Amino acid sequence: MNSIQANGISRKVYLTQESLNRAIKSVCDVLRRSNCTGAMQYIPELTWILFLRILDERETYELETARESGQQYCRSIESPYRWQDWASPQGCKRRELEKEGGLLTFVNNELFPHLMSLGKRPDATPRQKIISEIISNIGLTRIDTDYNLADALNKVDEIRSWDIEQRHIFPLSQVYEGLLARMGEKSSDGGQFFTPREIVRVIVRVIDPRPGEYIYDPCCGTGGFLVQAYEHMQEHHSTGRVQKSVNLYGREKENLVYPLALANLVLHGIDEPHIWHGNTLTGDEIYGGLFQGVPNQFDVVLTNPPFGGKESKKAQDRFAFKSGSTQLLFLQHIIESLKPGGRCGMVVDEGLLFRTNEFAFVQTRRMLLETCNVWCIVSLPIGAFANAGASIKTNLLFFTKGQFTERVWFYDLSDVKVSKKNPLTIDHFSHFFQVLTDFSDSQRSWSVSRSDIEANGFSLKASNPNNQIQQDSRTLSELARLIEAKNAEIQRALDELVSYTSRLG
Repeated sequence: MNSIQANGISRKVYLTQESLNRAIKSVCDVLRRSNCTGAMQYIPELTWILFLRILDERETYELETARESGQQYCRSIESPYRWQDWASPQGCKRRELEKEGGLLTFVNNELFPHLMSLGKRPDATPRQKIISEIISNIGLTRIDTDYNLADALNKVDEIRSWDIEQRHIFPLSQVYEGLLARMGEKSSDGGQFFTPREIVRVIVRVIDPRPGEYIYDPCCGTGGFLVQAYEHMQEHHSTGRVQKSVNLYGREKENLVYPLALANLVLHGIDEPHIWHGNTLTGDEIYGGLFQGVPNQFDVVLTNPPFGGKESKKAQDRFAFKSGSTQLLFLQHIIESLKPGGRCGMVVDEGLLFRTNEFAFVQTRRMLLETCNVWCIVSLPIGAFANAGASIKTNLLFFTKGQFTERVWFYDLSDVKVSKKNPLTIDHFSHFFQVLTDFSDSQRSWSVSRSDIEANGFSLKASNPNNQIQQDSRTLSELARLIEAKNAEIQRALDELVSYTSRLG
């Protein structure tokens, strides 16, 4: 990290990934000593601070661009509530607060109430609604003293996007995403709202969302699938830059996670994230102001429904096949939410596909096979979600609505050894993508007919033709080992006989 002088002020320039990571870590260290000891406490605090910092930088740039072209521009936040007024060490309001004391009081009693009120204005812009929602779900800052708050603000103020060497360093958005992953690790329910990035990349690559399609995640967590879909379209399907107000829609129930999703999408350059706050399964809405104009059905669903949850009667009454299983109800919701021809890529636990002792599971799977073409199931290793705080056995499920399932192509990665220190990466899927193009058979892949599935369920052991081959191979290997051992015993006996005979001679 180097420093430069601009307008008499020393600025830090980040030339390496390590220097930027250290800068963010130093902010987290301040927050940890400020009544935010764990990731579940300090990351939400970093979220609103970092969001307001980046927003102010972005709106300053937009204002300058508008002036150059002779256009009018209106900021989302007016003075003295802009970052440059109250948070930057050079701001007039900041210097006033430092003289008088009361930076923390200003944030809780003046700044937050003002920002929360922006979304309630009759003429509120989508950006003002986003600001309001992010702050409303924070409520009051947990930071405990003026000194710690000022220290955190000063460190964040030093981080400017134009001071980051983009050729060699991940964007700030990816650094933030890494922090969200850390929060997932620290939560016993981490896998419910943070899916490992590599698994998200695999699912998005298989489904291949395209510009113009309506993309939906009914339980979006921190927004990882929506962000990856946006980045995929930028990289693979855009001659220019994908429109910032793309057709990305998500729903999230958790009060803690909802503002993180909004901030995550904005930090990735998505100006108008369409995230609905409420319970997807019951329909109970907390805030739907960003979900206006939502279509009834979508072209693409990308998701990882919660594992092991139990839903109320109110949620179950909205679905044809009633069950307390959250994931089973989400599968029914997803099928309903897809357009004819719509594609879905999702994470499911083993029980959703293989459980046969509950009527709702059997009937939902039958509906899936009869109304959708289930064309691929990937069996993941047990440790695939280890870094998200979960160790449950999972699968990737891919299907298209409106086509009858005739054959299902299985791919088995269950024997791959992965752990927190040795996580599942996209490199583990290199062979998968090779054989996926024509659904060819291999030692890891095979196809199963609809009749076999109806007879045996989605059991990989029952359907894998390689199981008997592998068993026969193990049997032959064991026989070869025994023969080799016997041959060695015979050779030793012969050697002893020769030795004994020579001594007699």
